[in-house]
Amino acid sequence: MSTMKQRNLLLITLALLLISACTETAKEESLLVSEIQEIKTEFAPDKRVALFNISAGRKGDAIILKGESNLPDAVNALMEKLNSQDIAFIDSIQLLPSQEILGKTNGLINNSVSNLRSNPKHSAELATQATLGTPVKIYKKEGDWYYIQTPDKYLSWVDNGGIVSQTDADHKAWKSSEKIIYTKTYGHSYMKPDSDSQIVTDLVAGGILEFLNEQDDFYAVKYPDGRTGYVSKNESQPYGKWIAAMSPSGESLLETSKTLMGVPYLWGGTSTKGMDCSGFTKTIYFLNGMVIPRDASQQVHTGKQIDENRNFENLEKGDLLFFGRKATDSTKERVVHVGMWIGNKEFIHASNQVRVSSIDRNAENFDEFNLNRYLRSKRILKEEDKDLIDLKRTSVFK
Repeated sequence: MSTMKQRNLLLITLALLLISACTETAKEESLLVSEIQEIKTEFAPDKRVALFNISAGRKGDAIILKGESNLPDAVNALMEKLNSQDIAFIDSIQLLPSQEILGKTNGLINNSVSNLRSNPKHSAELATQATLGTPVKIYKKEGDWYYIQTPDKYLSWVDNGGIVSQTDADHKAWKSSEKIIYTKTYGHSYMKPDSDSQIVTDLVAGGILEFLNEQDDFYAVKYPDGRTGYVSKNESQPYGKWIAAMSPSGESLLETSKTLMGVPYLWGGTSTKGMDCSGFTKTIYFLNGMVIPRDASQQVHTGKQIDENRNFENLEKGDLLFFGRKATDSTKERVVHVGMWIGNKEFIHASNQVRVSSIDRNAENFDEFNLNRYLRSKRILKEEDKDLIDLKRTSVFK
């Protein structure tokens, strides 16, 4: 065989080996993407409440897993799956909480209402809100922003003016302390036990403050950052007494909802300063001793289904009505709005502002738009569900 033929044969062999290696590499990388997605679907199907941002890359012959997650069980499951298939990899995944905030992974909301953002900057979308005294988990810090998780498991960013970080010991001491809950729609705390004295801060319904003592018609209270003030007894209650007496009913939910009439619509709002549709239903239930999921598309998956055929006679006060786009052969169902049934063929909801609408075509407040996009109604009052927190039975604030 000539030297030229030998050289060509060698080149062809090398090319085939290279193609084979590239094909195997592509298959391996494709398998990795598939395995990562499978774990994400199982452990973190909703990125609003679970972080599993993992990807696979290659550096030379090595496969590197990188990204971050707050789900150690999910990361371990991925490692086990890859090991079982003899896929070699380098683990560069960061498990949260990050090392820089270890020792202070607990936090308390320090404003009457803290605005929680989708990204660590004030110009980012308002994802949700949290009221004074809400305990949160802290996962990492970026500049002056903390990545946190609220009791309803929502993940978001808060600036350092809206939160106070705590050690485990500090947080344990706070949870065991006596507290008050602010129950009026809106008000203030004062420097002295006198409503004519200097204001310390504003307050909204649901705010939690540490109790110090009583002075005349006021409670002396302490903020998470150590500030002190006085709150009128007529506008608040000891938290323990409030939760012990809590017995939510359709009537109590209706009564609470009516105190919020006219509150302006605010995308991302969950407080009496402004609220979106699901923030409104969430606030109603919170002021009746329950923590429910943040968004309408999450709330719809809780509780017991009552209706999906416009049989509104089966509804009770407090049931949630969901609206949106029905599923088709090519598109999934999309839940975009929620309101609460209050009887008399009416529901109350946050749309432009908190208002009452009717399903009765003869009523002045008939809401044809929402009736046409009605999907179903769910009952969450007194229902058992892993995503519904009864504050009487679950230690969130104490």
